[in-house]
Amino acid sequence: MDALIALSLLAPLLVAALLWLPAGRAPGLRLAPWAPLPALVLALAAPAPFELDLPWLLFGSRLGLDETGRVFLLFTALIWLAAGWFARAWLAHDARRHVFAGFFLLAQAGNLGVCLALDAASFYGFFAVMSIAAYGLVVHDRSAAAWRAGRVYLTLALAGEVLILSGLLLAAGAHPLAVACLILGFGVKTGLPLLHVSLPLAYAATPIPGAAVLAGAMIKAGLLGWLRFLPLGEAALPDAGTAMLLAGLLAIFFGSAVGLAQRQPGALLAYSSISQMGYIAVAVGAGLLAPGLWPLLLPAVVLYALHHALAKAALFLGLGVAERHGATHWVLAGLALPALALAGAPLTSGLLAKSALKPALAGLPAPWGEPLPALLALGALGTALLMLRLFWLIRRQTGQPAAPGRGLAAPWLLALLGVAGLGAWLAPTPTWQDALEAGAALGASWPIAAALALAFAAVRLRLPAPRIPPGDLLLPVERMLAALLQPGRPLPPLAAPPSMLPPPSAHPARVEARLRAWPLAGMLWLIGVAILLALLAR
Repeated sequence: MDALIALSLLAPLLVAALLWLPAGRAPGLRLAPWAPLPALVLALAAPAPFELDLPWLLFGSRLGLDETGRVFLLFTALIWLAAGWFARAWLAHDARRHVFAGFFLLAQAGNLGVCLALDAASFYGFFAVMSIAAYGLVVHDRSAAAWRAGRVYLTLALAGEVLILSGLLLAAGAHPLAVACLILGFGVKTGLPLLHVSLPLAYAATPIPGAAVLAGAMIKAGLLGWLRFLPLGEAALPDAGTAMLLAGLLAIFFGSAVGLAQRQPGALLAYSSISQMGYIAVAVGAGLLAPGLWPLLLPAVVLYALHHALAKAALFLGLGVAERHGATHWVLAGLALPALALAGAPLTSGLLAKSALKPALAGLPAPWGEPLPALLALGALGTALLMLRLFWLIRRQTGQPAAPGRGLAAPWLLALLGVAGLGAWLAPTPTWQDALEAGAALGASWPIAAALALAFAAVRLRLPAPRIPPGDLLLPVERMLAALLQPGRPLPPLAAPPSMLPPPSAHPARVEARLRAWPLAGMLWLIGVAILLALLAR
């Protein structure tokens, strides 16, 4: 198992190293899609739990798998495999596809490392590599929207890193402020309200394969940070638990409401992620409030993370297929599976996840026990409305294919098979029994039926859809900063956020020039990391 752990982390780094050399680009691009395979094999075949102690690395590193880490590694590796396979066809005619692949592989190595890290120093190091490397995915298109999204993403990512590091250091001294820092630091990645503004911009600007891993795999790294480092199941923290419960409920309804006002499918899916991660934040808040419930909550949270990760990745890859192939009947049918799963329809992974979560939340003390089920059911109505809005946008915006779409269907099918099968495979028998009850099926069906009725009424009455630009609360902040930094410049309307950057023609050139100075330093860094990790195989 030691050699397989080493190969899981080394494979993406070594392929990335090939891409730095002009002679290695062609083989590197051919190998890139398959870099997550060792991690996938490890998740499927490794005994759990197992640990590998490395006292000589950092402050004493521990890598390995427990049951939680195994599930996270499984869906993370599967999503990176499907997205990398998809990227080979999606970017086949992109002259800078090797640059995208390089950042993609570095982020992948960090994401896989997060799943394998069992100590704070290793977790933080891998998390930082993943977060910083993802910036290269966000800005790949080098459009004005991509540069703006990248700037906002990097600012919040670095702020999150500072909070996480502060929380980990404070936790060493049992400082109560550590909990707040960890909630907020990892909350940047999970999209907690007020920390969410980079997600809609990043998801809309990033090429489809990158958006799939951002929304499916990397957002769950923040959740894994909560599970690893918050004192869940250990002590009651009523203030922190109440705050998380309220933040989760706000995320559920805020994400749905603002998502319905979007015009871009990618931005809509970002707000859907904010809403869906709200369910998980509610469960984590419940664990902080009532630690005795955590043995029931943990498997429910892990199952919900698996379900959402695969469904959201499949939706993003399906958007790409619709763009290249058109919104044909078979494409829409494929998109319907993850959409129905997110809405919690009967016989889907979404209903299994919610069936696992419901009894775990039932033991919460007053005033949460009674209103919470009704609020979560209303959240399901919001999700169903979002999915209907998504299909409307796809049908309206997808015309004739703009580029060849060969090679996209197979990786999308892999993601759809994950949505259909993995949740059912890993869900415990009691969860299956609860989901198959007539009452559960009826409770899961009414939000979808109500959403269809509301959508039909809105179309018949020709009700105009509101419009909120991606980034929502960020826009007034940008206007304020623009007014402070450039007081003589007229401010555009809120729908067209100001840019505090130099003219687009100059900015990408400067950044590109800086990027060209990276190969030697980046190559040496990769070689150093590769040598370090190769020692794991000893």
